Amino acid sequence: MRNGRAARFPPDYAPFLGVADSEDVADAELEGLVGSDETVYLLGVAPALSGAWQLEIDQPLTQMICASPTGPDDGADIIELGPAHREDALALTALVYPHFFRSRTMDLGRYFGIYRDGRLAAMIGERLGTDDFQEISAVCTHPDYTRQGHAQRLLGMLTNDNLRRGRIPFLHASLQNTGAISLYERIGYSHRRNIAFWSLRRMSASV
Repeated sequence: MRNGRAARFPPDYAPFLGVADSEDVADAELEGLVGSDETVYLLGVAPALSGAWQLEIDQPLTQMICASPTGPDDGADIIELGPAHREDALALTALVYPHFFRSRTMDLGRYFGIYRDGRLAAMIGERLGTDDFQEISAVCTHPDYTRQGHAQRLLGMLTNDNLRRGRIPFLHASLQNTGAISLYERIGYSHRRNIAFWSLRRMSASV
């Protein structure tokens, strides 16, 4: 969805919005995209807007990439998730990956998971991408199944698969999430750059 120099995903896909630059983006350009009292998120560049908007910067993210295959991955119990698994994925992400996963996020790419005891124990997916690069996203594990290597197996499988397809995988993590960063480094990901992360809320008309 685009209006002038601003663009966003439809809300049921993802809550992300982007602007071409930080200068001269008019309120009206965003008002056509963001509902009253709705919060969206921006990476890197944020506009200067009127008091009708609340802009807050969060902790910066690290962007990491992996250009070389990781060790062998045994994907015997990894399955590709489809429409039949959507509710399970939504329940897991609501528990451990809130705010950013929406009802149609799975339509943006391929998603994979590991089931244990009839429950979705861990999952991973693809979100943003270009011809040469693919973002890995929604790397999450149910609290009942942590420390069993599920996230590492899923990430290794999807990393290697994208490299075989000629696409360099990349991902983002909060600098405060040292456990996740350590996992990514074990797989072979390295720091590329830090990226500012912003939340932007359109204030309701009564405020």
